[in-house]
Amino acid sequence: MTVPLEAHMKYGVQTIHRRSEPAEGPWLPDPDYARELVELVEGLGYDSLWVGDHVAFTIPILDPLLQLVHAAAYAKTLHFGTGVYLAPLRHPTPTAKMVATIDHLTGGRFIFGVGVGGEFPGEYAACGVPVGERGARLSEIIEVLRKLWSGETISHEGRFYTLPETLMLPAPRQAGGPPIWCGGRQPAALRRAGAMADGYMSYVITPEMYADALAKITEAADAAGRGDKVFSTSHLLFARIDDDYETALEEATKTLSVRYNMDFRRAAERYAALGTPSDVAAAIDRFRAAGVRHVVMDFVGPYEDRDQQIRRFAEEVRPLLS
Repeated sequence: MTVPLEAHMKYGVQTIHRRSEPAEGPWLPDPDYARELVELVEGLGYDSLWVGDHVAFTIPILDPLLQLVHAAAYAKTLHFGTGVYLAPLRHPTPTAKMVATIDHLTGGRFIFGVGVGGEFPGEYAACGVPVGERGARLSEIIEVLRKLWSGETISHEGRFYTLPETLMLPAPRQAGGPPIWCGGRQPAALRRAGAMADGYMSYVITPEMYADALAKITEAADAAGRGDKVFSTSHLLFARIDDDYETALEEATKTLSVRYNMDFRRAAERYAALGTPSDVAAAIDRFRAAGVRHVVMDFVGPYEDRDQQIRRFAEEVRPLLS
């Protein structure tokens, strides 16, 4: 069988923070930009706003949960999500408290995307967490979160975490806590998504790889006896809309090579949606055919172009989509 998917496509935007100084100056966040971005994204009919997470990265990055609380104050309809939160870097008890708080402050419009990362092992060392334990820790963290979000007195005795009798109130606004979407590409991550999560969030894969991942997730869901519960499917998609493919590729390569401190050209060619509006729409339709129902657009290129890219997608790409 296949896991039941949501019926309609939804579209989100990643991320919030922006510099308030010129590119050659010191990096400082622009606190006023959150309101501007929320009003822009909500006004153009997007469904959600997302942020990524790293404790120590190659470029400046703000804490994701604090960013979302800031942005949520200006939103009326948007959902908010982490794509993805590196949960093994933190103890699950304070994470549960912060996420429950965000779920209340967003009016129950929060999606907790989680993953293990590991591409930058230094941040695991900085947090005192062995990088080789990250997958096993995440599985236990999901179990602990759901216990703490129950609104009942719980206890937990596990491999990594021990909780005495604990009552965490208030429980999240969404019954049982916000939906948990798991990221990852490795077999263990896909098994975790199918067995434990409410959804899957991928990045840096092709539509063909996505379809294969969803098949493995289905196998794990069947083995776990999940029944016919609807499963959310999402993909974080690097994208650049331009007058032609080559120009879009050049701009995407520049941004992503700095972000990941490596030559990203070949990866951009393979994984990003680049080119004219029809090129980008065609790439998204391939992911839809593979099973994706939530596309989170990470518009790459100069940060000064981000608002223009958000508008171009809404006005020029959305009308072309199936």
